[in-house]
Amino acid sequence: MTVDDPAGHGPPASGNEHQRRRLYGRKLGRKLRPAQAVRLETLMPRLAVHLPPSTERLAWPTLFAQPVKSLWVEIGFGAGEHLAWQAAHNHHVGLIGCEPFIQGMAQLLRLIEMGRLDNIRLFPDDGRRLIDALPDASVGRCFVLFPDPWPKRRHWARRFIAPATLDALARVMADDAELRLASDHPAMIDWMLAHTRRHPAFSWTAERADDWRQRPPDWPVTRYEAKALHGRPAFLQFLRRRRSSPEPG
Repeated sequence: MTVDDPAGHGPPASGNEHQRRRLYGRKLGRKLRPAQAVRLETLMPRLAVHLPPSTERLAWPTLFAQPVKSLWVEIGFGAGEHLAWQAAHNHHVGLIGCEPFIQGMAQLLRLIEMGRLDNIRLFPDDGRRLIDALPDASVGRCFVLFPDPWPKRRHWARRFIAPATLDALARVMADDAELRLASDHPAMIDWMLAHTRRHPAFSWTAERADDWRQRPPDWPVTRYEAKALHGRPAFLQFLRRRRSSPEPG
């Protein structure tokens, strides 16, 4: 795997950031089953996150009925299996999942209902909008797992991990907060590594190959990942550098 210079797969020297606010991909798919439609009508309104005016920050602790010690955010949760697992195993944490795809939202609502999970809230739109609304240093962990690789060069500007997005994540993530990235697409792995290692706010925790080849114990497998659509998954973990620490030169 190429890290510092992903030949043929790396980001252009100067990205075109003006497209970063456009949301690509599907929001609707096949028709929902009756039970899914009912959950969207009854459960979703209770869990949906509504953003404040642009001049204010989201008071995220008020979203949860019970006090939580930290906020974790997952951007693009697919069918929600990972998010539901984290919620079930971390009751002291409040989680917000961002997913514009309605079928994915419906599947997660089923898991929430079955597991009686009361520490998940949902944002059914572009996760970048949520990030912009969060207070500084408010996120203890952020997940971006198996995002669309957009393999064609003309679509690279659509990839979620990019300088502007990392700047936004650096603002909202607390000191020593963890950023978890994953992909099974070799070009996307190179892309995420190149961008995130280049950003002064993040440090890669890997010291040997097994640190990114082996799944951490608190990183559950999902159905998508089990398919191994493109190749061997990489599990990338970064820490948000402390703001008082000098940036690497």
